[in-house]
Amino acid sequence: MVRRTRAAMEETRALLLEVARQVFTERGYADTSMDDLTAQAGLTRGALYHHFGDKKGLLAAVVDQIDAEMDERLRTISDTAEDAWGGFRRRCRAYLEMALEPQIQRIVLRDARAVLGGGSPEAQRHCIDSMQRLIQDLIDQGVVANAHAQALAALIYGSLAEAAVWIAEAEDGHSRLAQATAALELLMQGMLNGAQPGSAVPGPG
Repeated sequence: MVRRTRAAMEETRALLLEVARQVFTERGYADTSMDDLTAQAGLTRGALYHHFGDKKGLLAAVVDQIDAEMDERLRTISDTAEDAWGGFRRRCRAYLEMALEPQIQRIVLRDARAVLGGGSPEAQRHCIDSMQRLIQDLIDQGVVANAHAQALAALIYGSLAEAAVWIAEAEDGHSRLAQATAALELLMQGMLNGAQPGSAVPGPG
């Protein structure tokens, strides 16, 4: 029996992930069978079992992959921003806007929440840690009021995560996105150093 090379194994895993993302998006996790997945990939159930254990394990791997891509997109927004506050605002808005993207909406915000209970604890901690560093920098610059950066990060991340699910579950997601974005601006206005009710939010719109 010829042993498969590492490259061939990685190629099989990548193919299963690619097919799963497409099929889960089109049909949803519950309406997708393992036979559907393996048939479309041209593979056997054994390949799926070997790489992911079962369909639930495959979903978790797909969610991890999409989470990593979302994180990279958000990091790029922060890294290319002309000013830290404007970048932070755009990053938060972008997270909400992603809730309308089909793969993120169906797989991450609907199916993963129902089947897995949400994203992995490691992914959530990474998001909070990233946000904490951004907030601490804004506090150090005097833009954001002096507060506990980790507490602020946990509150904002939790608010964004729940709002994203709220948007994803709606029939009129665009309307909810507009409502959530307006509410987000109010929350962020309250973070500013010396902010008063009705004061303008600095930075690009």
